Amino acid sequence: MTAKSTSRSAARLAAVQALFQHQMEKTPVTKLIKEFHDHRLGQEIEDDQYHPAEGDFFDDLVIGVASRLEEIDALVDSKLAKGWTLGRLDKTMLQILRCGTFELVAYDDVPIATVIDEYLDVAHAFFNKKDAGFVNGLLDSIAKQVRG
Repeated sequence: MTAKSTSRSAARLAAVQALFQHQMEKTPVTKLIKEFHDHRLGQEIEDDQYHPAEGDFFDDLVIGVASRLEEIDALVDSKLAKGWTLGRLDKTMLQILRCGTFELVAYDDVPIATVIDEYLDVAHAFFNKKDAGFVNGLLDSIAKQVRG
């Protein structure tokens, strides 16, 4: 893995964490971004050393998801099985899907397979294989819709 891809992976994970915090605590996005830059990205937290994250990419993901939330949620919701709603999804899972969807919509220079693989990796950090597979299927379906 190159340093750039490692820093992008770290930015994706951090964006999911930041958006989770935003949803749970209603922390304003600008304050949240500053907090992550000052205290989390590339820092050692509870004896875990975090990889340096590509700061601009992290910012773009967090701001992008927050500013396009309605559009992103509509895409995710449209791919959920009958009887499922965004509210039924685990809150971390929802942020993974939101970030992945935003990246598929806004970063057409990043290959679909890369986006899906990256968010699968994030999902594996929090969920079992079956739940991570859900991320794969849903993002693949969204990719077919938004990228053709």
